[in-house]
Amino acid sequence: MCVTLIGGMDRLKPDYTAAAKAGGHTLKCISRNERNFVDKIGNPDRIIIFTNKISHEAKRKALQHARSHNIPIDMVHSCGVSSLRDCLAIP
Repeated sequence: MCVTLIGGMDRLKPDYTAAAKAGGHTLKCISRNERNFVDKIGNPDRIIIFTNKISHEAKRKALQHARSHNIPIDMVHSCGVSSLRDCLAIP
C-alpha cells in the first residue's frame, strides 16, 4: 500500500520510512507546505496528517485533495514513529 505522510519532523524521516517498510508499505513524506504541494501528494492509497507539525493551509489543501479523490485520511496530533505504526496497524 502506498501512503503519503504530511507533517512530522524532518529528522525522523528515515525512521518513518523504515517503520512503513517493515509493515510492507511504501511511504512518501512531505514535511511542509511547498511549491506544487498538491502535485507532490499524488494519488496514494491513504494519507496520514500529523496535525501538530503542519500549517493550517497545508492541512486544508491535503484534506481537499483527499476528499476530491476519495482517499482515506488519518489525522493524528502527535508525530512520533509509534503514532505512524498505530495508523498503519504495524505491531
